[in-house]
Amino acid sequence: MSAAAPGATFIVLMLPFLAAVVAPWLTRRLGHNAAWLLALAPLAIFIHFLGFAAEVADGGIVTGGFQWVPSYNVSFSWLIDGLSLTFAILISGIGTLIILYSGGYLKGHAQLGRFFSFMLLFMGAMLGVVISDSFLMLFVYWELTSITSFLLIGFDHTREASRRAAVQALVVTGGGGLALLAGLLVIWNITGVTQLSLLLNYGDELRASPFYLLALFLVLGGAFSKSAQFPLHFWLPNAMEAPTPVSAYLHSATMVKAGVYLLMRLNPVLGETVWWETILPVFGGATLIVGTLLAIRQTDLKLMLAYTTVSSLGLLVMLTGFGSEHAVAAAVLYLVAHSLFKGGLFMVAGLIDHEAGTRDVTRLGGLRKAMPVTFFAAIAAAISMAGLPPFFGFLAKEEIYYALWATDIWSLAFVAVAVIGNGLMFVIGFAVAIKPFLGPAVKTPKAAHEGPVLLWLGPLTLSLAALAAALVSPLTHRFISSPMASAVAGAPEEVTISLIPHMGPALILSIVTVIFGIIAYRMLDRLRAGMASLLAAIGWGPDRGFDQFVSGLVRLSVSLTRILQPGRLDIYMTVTFLMIAAALIGPMAWYGEWPAVPVWPDDVQFHELVVIAIGVIGLLAVLYARDRLIAIVSLGVQGFAVALIFMLFGAPDLSFTQFMVETLAVVILALVMTRLKLHASDHRPTLQKLFDMSVSLACGIGFTLYLIAVTQQPFNTALSEFFAAYSKVVAHGTNVVNVILVDFRGTDTLGEIAVVMVAGLAILALIRIRTPRARVADNDPDGIAVADQTAEAR
Repeated sequence: MSAAAPGATFIVLMLPFLAAVVAPWLTRRLGHNAAWLLALAPLAIFIHFLGFAAEVADGGIVTGGFQWVPSYNVSFSWLIDGLSLTFAILISGIGTLIILYSGGYLKGHAQLGRFFSFMLLFMGAMLGVVISDSFLMLFVYWELTSITSFLLIGFDHTREASRRAAVQALVVTGGGGLALLAGLLVIWNITGVTQLSLLLNYGDELRASPFYLLALFLVLGGAFSKSAQFPLHFWLPNAMEAPTPVSAYLHSATMVKAGVYLLMRLNPVLGETVWWETILPVFGGATLIVGTLLAIRQTDLKLMLAYTTVSSLGLLVMLTGFGSEHAVAAAVLYLVAHSLFKGGLFMVAGLIDHEAGTRDVTRLGGLRKAMPVTFFAAIAAAISMAGLPPFFGFLAKEEIYYALWATDIWSLAFVAVAVIGNGLMFVIGFAVAIKPFLGPAVKTPKAAHEGPVLLWLGPLTLSLAALAAALVSPLTHRFISSPMASAVAGAPEEVTISLIPHMGPALILSIVTVIFGIIAYRMLDRLRAGMASLLAAIGWGPDRGFDQFVSGLVRLSVSLTRILQPGRLDIYMTVTFLMIAAALIGPMAWYGEWPAVPVWPDDVQFHELVVIAIGVIGLLAVLYARDRLIAIVSLGVQGFAVALIFMLFGAPDLSFTQFMVETLAVVILALVMTRLKLHASDHRPTLQKLFDMSVSLACGIGFTLYLIAVTQQPFNTALSEFFAAYSKVVAHGTNVVNVILVDFRGTDTLGEIAVVMVAGLAILALIRIRTPRARVADNDPDGIAVADQTAEAR
């Protein structure tokens, strides 16, 4: 393990965010041609990470970073091994082509600069996910992918469908992110480490922990929601409301593969258990079948490809959890192959829509002569998606069957799932690549012609890359496949599969897949109609269930709000005081820790009795007052009595403060109360009065018992000694009370000042409210009109 120069890698990680800042400004000056300059940012990232390829291929692991929150052992650190390096190369390489493609696809769009900014933010977030070594850094970037995808999916925010899809994606993936955070905290609690590079050494300890299942389920919640595993798959096809560049990037190299990345990263520490090797294959296999069947139903090119992405993610999850070294190799090969052919096919679908005006495959045909470059790129990508030589998809499919084949029932079941899934993906791949281009020409909404270089450069490059990766497979395996498989397996692995076919079960299964695919392709219209009828018969699905869940949540929130926030101040005050009384009296009653009955002291002085008498007289005056002003003034007597007690016990500064606060409170209350329209008499029914009296008594008794209990405890002089020792030395003040308020508790004092300020503003607003004089005169037993007239005279 070696350390990288932190400066260069940190700048690379920040580069997409810096480019996002300048993208709107640059686009306003250069228009869609700004794509050429903005694409330099991901290109620089691509070149930077390619520089690690040789070291990683030789078994090296590169780490770096710096302390973020040292007191909690939290760092901003990165880990570059075969897994993260492959993802980083795919994200930046395909990202370069996507930025160029975006410039051509959204040429002339009023918000093109904003779109570039969102795309670059999305790129930076995904790059951070796969490079992160720190748990917290991983989570921050993980949630940032959800936020930026929300912005991209809802880019056309004037359309309700776009807004709904964006919110749905944010809710599902954001909720999964919270589950992931909890899972990482559980793992941290078990192992005591906060970095992935260190966690890889704690696999046995983590699997042996009684909290293993909790950590596993929480991590799977985050991964399954992000990578659209059944039944959480519904958000991904709906995300097709985003512009096609978003779809191409989302499905090929970014967010949807974040969950797969997480499972691959944690395979060495969470894998090799019955739970791991059961849950992942079962859910992955179900997602594979569901995705391909739903893809057959679609006629929109993007939706057809979107559902096959769901199925491909299921296949990757199934292979990751299968538990063999060849399954890991198959997952690695298929992930790279899928990134190349799916990115290309999505860009082809967008190009067709851009130039022909429709994505409906039933309304397309005969575009081969009008769009020859696009046709070539589509056919090449479809061949790789179908798993045919000489493209990289063929190597992936052969390795899949080699990994899954065995004679036991469990393995045979997943072989059947893989054959059906791959066969149906064969159908969709060629349906997208052949039906729009071959056959009789169909009149399209726009006169189709070949798109500009910004549009066809991406799909053509990715298709040729899939071809080159297969033709030079030894080099591909040395620098990509083998290092990545080693990182996923947690042990050195060597991938050796080549284009030369070898007789055996894998080749036979490939032939079966091709035959099944050809038959299904010729029956595509009937299969589509059959799936449409089946889905209509089923009716309800997870997508509709999401709407029902959100609707039910809103209704529940409204109901609870009506109960908890009815808009009546008297209810709020009653509940508050009930809780105060319960908090004071409840623990004493529950634990039986009542304070001892205080004994009346024998040495009470006459002046002390006078102060107590003043307080009692003030209390009686409040209770029997017939006028609000008299009640307010009488209430102030209690505060003055407390101030006198402070003075008698040698705290003149506190006594002075109490006098000032009490005087100010009396004045403010008098000003407010005389300007509010209040009833002259108490209109509450008798039962309400008794209830309110009981609550008041409970609070009073509770505070009394609490104060008695506190004063009966031994006095701890630690704080007093601390403040006495350090007030002069640290705060340079001789008045300990002032030092405490201004220095040691300065933030608390600032908060208290803020509260007083807000209360003062509210009081000012109440005072400025003017009641019509005629209405006041009719019901003015307390002299409100007189006060108003006096104010006006002043």
